Amino acid sequence: MSESKYSVTLGQIIKEFDLEVLCAAPNYEQVPLHTVDVNRPGLPLSGFFEHFDTKRLLLMGLTETAFVAGMTTEQRRESFERLLEYPVPGLIITRGLVAFPECLEAAQAHGRTVLRTKAQTSAFMSALIGSLYNYLAPRITRSGVMMEIYGEGVLIQGESGVGKSEVAIELIKRGHRIIADDAVEIRETNHGTLEANAPELIRHYMELRGIGVIDVRRLFGMGAIKLKQQIDMVINLEPWNDNTVYDRLGLDQMQTEVLGVKLPSITIPVKPGRNLASIVEVAAMNNRNRKMGHNAALELTQRMDRHFEQNGLGDELDEED
Repeated sequence: MSESKYSVTLGQIIKEFDLEVLCAAPNYEQVPLHTVDVNRPGLPLSGFFEHFDTKRLLLMGLTETAFVAGMTTEQRRESFERLLEYPVPGLIITRGLVAFPECLEAAQAHGRTVLRTKAQTSAFMSALIGSLYNYLAPRITRSGVMMEIYGEGVLIQGESGVGKSEVAIELIKRGHRIIADDAVEIRETNHGTLEANAPELIRHYMELRGIGVIDVRRLFGMGAIKLKQQIDMVINLEPWNDNTVYDRLGLDQMQTEVLGVKLPSITIPVKPGRNLASIVEVAAMNNRNRKMGHNAALELTQRMDRHFEQNGLGDELDEED
């Protein structure tokens, strides 16, 4: 992943992974990180700095520590001086290893931050890169309502006034949970999926025409809300149009692309008398059923084909044609 326009501070990473601060640079907690890449400084410690990216965090494990331990005191001092004169955001020592005095001296002299964790190097590196990816991932804001329905993350979209919030309220009363109303922040995770949450400013609030703004958390309790949710499908609500041919079998799975990720989507026409909340519930359950390998429309079509073949109706239809 290239450098992101978003950032996360070193202080947030320190808090998330409970890192021990061995040497603190001025305002180290506010140092911004813009890349998910992490450096294992084996080659730089030996004096090779070509393609050395100073914006990456440095991760020093058992291998690097053993390499430096084989140097003389003067060689170690020179090695850490060369490494830490570059404006790196921080050096993290893993496995709870003891920091070399020469490292701390160079860090103090050049104003660099040295941190430590007891975690194993590979496991920590994997978790760190995953966390950085989630912080720095591409993101957009979409108009709509984000709900968790039977464990499925459902993004409900549609033009203003079509009834998205009204459907959401009915779903909340049925025991489902809301993540965001009106504005939905979407970002790609390191697993190639999409995660949705609500902007901090309007989190837990909903607007209902004729009533105004309500606080879902206070009215319906903590069980009615959720902070974030993976998006599993998109439901588009649109006013019923008698001239539009709507899908009645569901054989062709429509898709909506968001941030390069394709999501299954359906369109539900809206008109008086339709119980939209029940339809949305069924759509979520059906999507979950499909992910488990069951496609009702395909199964029905195959059953009908077998019925025609067994009764010779297929040949009769061919002869009539």
